[in-house]
Amino acid sequence: MSSQSSYEFYGPDLSKMPPLRALAETLILDPRVRLVNAAEAYELAQSQHDVALTDMPVYPPAAKRLGLPKGAKVLNNCHGRIVGRSANARRFYNALTLSEQQKVLGDVREAMFEFQKRPLIKAHAVLGLDSDLMLRATLVSGEDDAVNVFNWLANFTPFDELARQYAKSPRLPIQDILIIGDNLWNNPDPFYNNHGGPQLALVDETANVIFNLGMRYFGERKKGTLTLAWTSGMRLGMAACHGGIKEIDFSGCADREAKKAGKRSIAFFGLSGTGKSSHTNSADNGGTLPEGFTKVVLHDDAFQIDCEEKVCRVWEPTLFDKTDSRPLGHEDWRYIISVMNHGLIEVDGKVLPLGQDLRNSNGRALFDRDLLGAYVNRCGFPDIICWLMKDSCLPPLLRFDDPALAVAMGASLMTRRNRAENVPEEELQKLVFVPYANPFRVYELWRDVQAFTKVFHQGATGYCFNSSGFWKASDVDLRGIPLKTSLTLQTALLLDQLQWEKLDLLPGAQIPTRASVEAILPGYYDTYHPDNVENRPAYLATLKSRFRQRMMFLQSSDLHDKPGLLLSLINALRVNGGEEE
Repeated sequence: MSSQSSYEFYGPDLSKMPPLRALAETLILDPRVRLVNAAEAYELAQSQHDVALTDMPVYPPAAKRLGLPKGAKVLNNCHGRIVGRSANARRFYNALTLSEQQKVLGDVREAMFEFQKRPLIKAHAVLGLDSDLMLRATLVSGEDDAVNVFNWLANFTPFDELARQYAKSPRLPIQDILIIGDNLWNNPDPFYNNHGGPQLALVDETANVIFNLGMRYFGERKKGTLTLAWTSGMRLGMAACHGGIKEIDFSGCADREAKKAGKRSIAFFGLSGTGKSSHTNSADNGGTLPEGFTKVVLHDDAFQIDCEEKVCRVWEPTLFDKTDSRPLGHEDWRYIISVMNHGLIEVDGKVLPLGQDLRNSNGRALFDRDLLGAYVNRCGFPDIICWLMKDSCLPPLLRFDDPALAVAMGASLMTRRNRAENVPEEELQKLVFVPYANPFRVYELWRDVQAFTKVFHQGATGYCFNSSGFWKASDVDLRGIPLKTSLTLQTALLLDQLQWEKLDLLPGAQIPTRASVEAILPGYYDTYHPDNVENRPAYLATLKSRFRQRMMFLQSSDLHDKPGLLLSLINALRVNGGEEE
């Protein structure tokens, strides 16, 4: 299915076209804005002052797909103070007062007036790789920011590559997506975010338009585009997922018990640093998967759940990953397309990008999806959904036998910020709520709650992995939870190796029984059982406080517009025992 142009969508009454879309369209249709393909953007990017050409080759299949010259080398785009996303820069046009809207419209018109003094380029892409969910998108940028155009085309799919499939798709009741990116915008008005420099991400989700102003970081273009794609999917009745999902088939295993598991799909929702990619992309779950299994990955960052068709669909053919754990010589560099904010080092006469966050935090790279091994553009409905949290009061794994609790824990997902985000240093240590691990949601929370309620009622089972550490004697004195432990537990879920018992502290939640978990992880039960924590009164008080915070967060949200839905979530979050702080 494909999206509609402005004329097709608003044609019956063009007076209903929102002003921000009219502003974007006017710029896009200026004949002086030159249309470029990926190869042209790559060539232009090499002239940018903030781009260096390395000696590392672009992954040849990706270079061929993008039309790059044979032997094309990786570009390294480096920024200044800001090397991550600036969520505080977002302004939601439809949530502004009338006077604020008029002010912002004037500022954007002025910004476009100045923007048009420079040579501008544009590019078209297709979002979505499944023929039943494809959207057309256009990005306008300065010629002096061609690297972001190249990276955007590489991250999604250049329109010409899928033009034939796109043309055969039936039309969706959704507008094409429009992105305007001016990295040189500078407006010191305190109305706009100015942490590290003036920035504005102005969103009109109903018009499918975003203006990225003053933003150099490629993640703003990528996530801005995905924000509108996810929202478009929600408008079509699908659940938006900032997560990874894979499908494991055990039918080829020699082990009879493993063979019984058949084919299972498992999804992971979490922010950067919570283990989302590690859980999704692990080749064999740390060696715990049985011989004979096969695996396909849909994606490790973004997909959509179609509850009507009972399938999941992917948006992107690439991975936008941190490289802090990829030293020189790591096998993943074979699949590289582009890097951002990397140091450089000379090795045997060749200049290579240096990962491991030595120049700055949040070094990023675009990798081809071939890195995942076997992959698909659509996969089955998720059997298992895992929230990845950073809450020291939670054991490494919980199962929710109450769907309302599964939904409530996702809606109040508790985690910590990380250096992928442009926030003050002190913010990194604070626990924050990011519903369904999606900081890019631009619609009401109750819509997500309804969507995931439907997902769980249609057969998905909810779990929670704690990806930080579990309380030993205090909130900072923790028992570590090694990644290998979490991956072993993931395999146990897939193979139904765990039996479950009630967690008395949290009605509706369960933990693995001693016999079942000790068979695969000796010592686990006593190490991570909430009854065995030290300084138990403080633990109980903190646990109850955390769940009270979850309730207060949901009560302060737009779920007030759906009181029945809110009440079901609040009731599900009741904790037994403990004293309030």
